[in-house]
Amino acid sequence: MQEEAFEEAGLVGTIVSKRPIGSYHYEKQLSSNRGSLCEVTVYLLVVERQLGEWPKKAVPETQCFDPLDACNLVDEGGLAEILRRVTHSGTGTGP
Repeated sequence: MQEEAFEEAGLVGTIVSKRPIGSYHYEKQLSSNRGSLCEVTVYLLVVERQLGEWPKKAVPETQCFDPLDACNLVDEGGLAEILRRVTHSGTGTGP
């Protein structure tokens, strides 16, 4: 779980609970005409820092968002709903 956050975004932190805060499905494009349905399980991670380099770094700049703002920016509806729930529960909001 923490390995994925490191590989994809260079994040170092602590997972709040072994229990996920939700899951959603999306279609991952494998080629121009093929896709595969994937299930993503989401855990709450308290981020301590972001490293300057990480294995799958594809863009030179990243941004952090409040969960309420993020739910309006993501393309996956299931992820947006998880972010809304986290925001309304008071879990995962900033200090």
